[in-house]
Amino acid sequence: MSEMIGIGTDLCAVSRMEKAIQKAHFYERVFFEEERAYLDAKENARAQSAAAMFAAKEAAAKALGTGFICGIMPWTIQVTHTENGAPGILLHGAAKERLEAMGGRRVHVSLTHEGDMAMAFVIIEG
Repeated sequence: MSEMIGIGTDLCAVSRMEKAIQKAHFYERVFFEEERAYLDAKENARAQSAAAMFAAKEAAAKALGTGFICGIMPWTIQVTHTENGAPGILLHGAAKERLEAMGGRRVHVSLTHEGDMAMAFVIIEG
């Protein structure tokens, strides 16, 4: 029987992310190549999607019980999407190690955005 062992949520302003992703250093460091390809295909919704994905990275770090410390950084948390657009999370490096140490087996994520705000909710099952 699985149980919830971690939960996190985060809110991100789309206007803040719109400015941040214009800086190549930020965009290339924070988002994986696959994430950037997904965002670049979004055209008019690029900033909204980037804000939701960044919120997911923050929410995942909170669900891991650490936030962005101990080597768990935005570039160790990858937001994926299925062919039909459903979001997912892949963890790398210290984030993956933390998930394994806490007995995590599955990570669930939900994303939403409205106007200037984007939100993510992450649950880790053990």
